[in-house]
Amino acid sequence: MAVGSTSTRAGEAALERLRQWPGEHRVAVGLSGGVDSSLTAALLVEAGWQVEGLTLWLMSGKGACCAEGLVDAAGICEQLGIPHHVVDTRETFQQEIVQRLVDGYRDGITPLPCSQCNRSVKFGPMLDWALQERKLPRIATGHYARIRHGGDQGRHQLLRGLDTRKDQSYFLYDLPQEVLGRIVFPLGELTKPDTRLEAARHGLRTAEKPESQDLCLADHHGSMRAFLDAYLPPRQGEIVLADGTVVGEHDGIEHFTIGQRKGLGVAWREPLHVIRLDAAMNRVVVAPRAEAGRDSCVVGAVNWVSIDPIEGPRTVEVQVRYRSTPVRAELSPLPATEADQQRERPHRCRLSFEEEQFSITPGQAAVFYEGETVLGGGLIQRE
Repeated sequence: MAVGSTSTRAGEAALERLRQWPGEHRVAVGLSGGVDSSLTAALLVEAGWQVEGLTLWLMSGKGACCAEGLVDAAGICEQLGIPHHVVDTRETFQQEIVQRLVDGYRDGITPLPCSQCNRSVKFGPMLDWALQERKLPRIATGHYARIRHGGDQGRHQLLRGLDTRKDQSYFLYDLPQEVLGRIVFPLGELTKPDTRLEAARHGLRTAEKPESQDLCLADHHGSMRAFLDAYLPPRQGEIVLADGTVVGEHDGIEHFTIGQRKGLGVAWREPLHVIRLDAAMNRVVVAPRAEAGRDSCVVGAVNWVSIDPIEGPRTVEVQVRYRSTPVRAELSPLPATEADQQRERPHRCRLSFEEEQFSITPGQAAVFYEGETVLGGGLIQRE
């Protein structure tokens, strides 16, 4: 199997964990055609698991997650000597991700499609397909995250990946317990350099493949603006200060996000930042940075991952963007509204930050941590 130098220490440890994994060693590996998922499959094969590759066909046309990814995923399976399956999920992706994303931008929020995609398009459907079609009880992916089984009250606990620069637990907060119990993350304790070295050791065709730097939809269309322009017609409106003073014009609120400073096309005596997107009035509201901070926000559709729903205030660390630094805040439960009670995830909380935060963006996720453990998370709401 190995074609290069000896395994790294991290690679050896990953192999030993996979060999000692409790239960059946039969798995479908989600293959995107990138180096992370490729190495995931290679490590499982090397550890003696029965492995089959599974690629979701999300979109037609170009894009790293589509045509090129399918070819590379098929090539990896051929190299490893394992079956490769392609499942057409384009219709589901269009309804659950593309349409929700377009609706959100049109309504003045900045949606986070990746966590929704993980929940409704990728993990659940992949698990269902693997079990029903191939009688495989588990799936594995190349995410940089970890799962601890048998935590508090027997829960499956989601943990940060060991490589803090690549940790992807933020995007996985919305996975339910039944899904977490059947996932394997072989790369959770590897760093990205470890992954590259291990991929080279296996001689994988994707070992030096560059990572996509954009959301898959932006990569597919060439840019996020091009994607939005394909679905939303131009809608000219005003850029205003909080008191209503008009300071500029825009061609669609969907092209702006909270906290944005560059690209406003506004000349003012001091730098201005977007603080609100008013869909009803088709306005972009701006203010100096000193007026753009928030000391609290409401988070809805909360998924409690590693703990049961809280019943009183609790101090947590929270990330309000994928790349943001965790900050301390008090998390307090709120009564569910009538509308919340009709939803699958009725829980709401208020986050009160120890220090004012910049760029609190409706539609993005706020994920609650205690050390390396993901307690839960939800979507920031407009108030």
